[in-house]
Amino acid sequence: MSASRAAIVVGSGPNGLAAAAILAHAGVPVTVLEAEPTIGGGTRSMPLTLPGFTHDVCSAVHPMAVASPCFARLPLADFGLTWIHSPAPLAHPLDDGTAAVLERDVDATAAGLGGDGAAYRALMAPLTVNWRQLVEGLLGPLVPPRHPARMARFGVHAFRSARGLADARFSGAHARALFAGIAAHAILPLEAPASAAAGLVLGLLAHVVGWPVPRGGAGAIADALAGYVRSSGGEILAGRRVTFARELGDARAVFFSVTPRQLARIGQGRLPEGYRRRLLRYRYGPAAFKLDWALSAPIPWRAPECARAATVHLGGTLEEIAQGEAAVAQGGHPDRPFVLLVQPSLFDDTRAPAGRHTAWAYCHVPNGSTEDMTERIERQVERFAPGFRDLILARHVFTPATLEQHNENYIGGDIVGGANDLRQLLARPVLALDPYAIPVRGWYLCSASTPPGGGVHGMAGSHAAHAALRSVLAG
Repeated sequence: MSASRAAIVVGSGPNGLAAAAILAHAGVPVTVLEAEPTIGGGTRSMPLTLPGFTHDVCSAVHPMAVASPCFARLPLADFGLTWIHSPAPLAHPLDDGTAAVLERDVDATAAGLGGDGAAYRALMAPLTVNWRQLVEGLLGPLVPPRHPARMARFGVHAFRSARGLADARFSGAHARALFAGIAAHAILPLEAPASAAAGLVLGLLAHVVGWPVPRGGAGAIADALAGYVRSSGGEILAGRRVTFARELGDARAVFFSVTPRQLARIGQGRLPEGYRRRLLRYRYGPAAFKLDWALSAPIPWRAPECARAATVHLGGTLEEIAQGEAAVAQGGHPDRPFVLLVQPSLFDDTRAPAGRHTAWAYCHVPNGSTEDMTERIERQVERFAPGFRDLILARHVFTPATLEQHNENYIGGDIVGGANDLRQLLARPVLALDPYAIPVRGWYLCSASTPPGGGVHGMAGSHAAHAALRSVLAG
């Protein structure tokens, strides 16, 4: 590592790379240190099954990346990042052979929801007006919003439970299931306060920016960010694990794209003991159990609408999804888990050999679970796509333990950087006016364990980098 580096970033996930990109653009000599042999954190792609098949290791569909104010300011297209949109962002099949479809257009979505169409339009259409103001506030640090009235109107719905909002707004199975599945991305019981927020935000993003996949896989996001960092004078070193703070030298600013538990370990002896104890009390959320398949043909969905969507939610009715997510929160393993499935090769021909396909799916399980969910996940796919199992050429399994082995930020298989309940959204990682500042001069935390939380958007890295440019890196 060059001795002239003024800043060091520990971790090359999207937040770490975003921080490095902003610093490099500002002329700050910066080095990114990544423990794994390849960069990207949650945005990596690998041939997990058979030669010629490219699979996304963690994230696959990226509405927040397209909406991110940070990424929008970076010329990532110049470094090879291309977004591919499926005709519909999402389909949610039901047992009667039909499917609820989240279309790019609010009115088109409403038209497919029968008697709930007007209620859906009334809920979602207002959010699309000046939507960038809302997204800017939601992805910003915990400070008074620039558009308080708009945020307050959003909060009226967002702080409700997903089930409460759906019960109040919708009566038909399609609209209720569609909203429940989107809200379940929060990895919370649907009865939890503020669980409606994920359904509203991700639904809004489907309408205003889509739910696209990157051409070539999620690794293209990391590659584009890294390309920009290097072109701006930064350096990125893979295979460089940071175990103790003394390994970081005397850089003026250090950014940790790690979780609180790792920061407590690395900073032992440098961190104030009270702060370190608070980090160790940080709570991690449920885990993911993930499968990747190489397939001989497209998934044979009973509902043909599912072939129009890169993302398919498998969980039946709102009631079934709610029951499954509640079981996970209580430490159980539902027999019919809610499954999030992505079929990128239908729309991106770089993912598999000609005539072959890939699919990606996961369900939620308790943190640290050792239960094998393979059969239950595949049974859910087969339920809505009879004959699916006959197409499997190979599968790859990520248990919570192997997810953590691949990416140390995934504590116990938690892929979103910590429990998403209301308490911890307000104290992430600790209750503080500046959640990015660590009580060691020049140290910053910029992972998904800080606001605005999980997702591929780079905003935590952006906020931390700008904070440092205003203070220890000023001038």
